[in-house]
Amino acid sequence: MRVIQREENQAKPTRILYGANLSHDRLVKYLDELKALGVIQESGNDEKVYSLTQKGIEFLNNFRKVEAFAGAFGFKI
Repeated sequence: MRVIQREENQAKPTRILYGANLSHDRLVKYLDELKALGVIQESGNDEKVYSLTQKGIEFLNNFRKVEAFAGAFGFKI
């Protein structure tokens, strides 16, 4: 999700694959799970492009807050 966000909310599978350091099998699995959760959406006919939904953007914002809170106590998530 962070890779998609870094790519200005428009990322192709190859960019996500390299940015997240995943194998192709795992990438497909994770993209399917994230689509099912409604945090990313897929568009494009010939070339797939993934973007964050509003729910995905809100999740990342809240997750950053949790990371900052945990970091204040010396924990890394």
